[in-house]
Amino acid sequence: MKTSESIKEIATALNKAQGEMVGANKNSANPFYKSTYSSLADIMRAISKPFYDNKLCFVQGAEYQEGMIAVVTRIMHESGEWIESTTMLPAVKNDPQAYGSAITYGKRYGLQALSGIPSVDDDGQMASIASQEANQDLIDKAVPELIKLIDAEDPAIIEAWDELTRDEQMLCHKALNSKQKTALKALLFKVREGG
Repeated sequence: MKTSESIKEIATALNKAQGEMVGANKNSANPFYKSTYSSLADIMRAISKPFYDNKLCFVQGAEYQEGMIAVVTRIMHESGEWIESTTMLPAVKNDPQAYGSAITYGKRYGLQALSGIPSVDDDGQMASIASQEANQDLIDKAVPELIKLIDAEDPAIIEAWDELTRDEQMLCHKALNSKQKTALKALLFKVREGG
């Protein structure tokens, strides 16, 4: 993370804004795993008024760097102070759709992390995405489905894999054995190359 030379004013303003934020609702659905998440629009809605009321705003930019999409998120205060962070994501394919997808993920993750806003279920309960329990639940649901697709050499593996976030992909990949990891990599490559 990078910051302006002084962050006294922005730290105070961001602290107040975070106290006013109620969280970003998880209104977007992942159809493959029947789960929900906070979209970029959900996050922007949740921070809009607290940011405005506390003289904060943000900008985001994206560029391609050595096979990765870099999304820079900068939160600024009317004093001129700022904080920023860069989210790096791989483009899963060398085409505009894959770049757009990586940029959208990067914008969502970057803004949510830097603003400090949590995702919440519609009933107001805090989501515990990073918890061990949530990770195990993802592995229990996603990994068996991925293994079925790998074993069947089913081209639907692309849709299933791309529906996962980068963190979810890493968790699922870690849960596969070495033979399954090799088969997954080969199948993804084969389907993406049209083989």
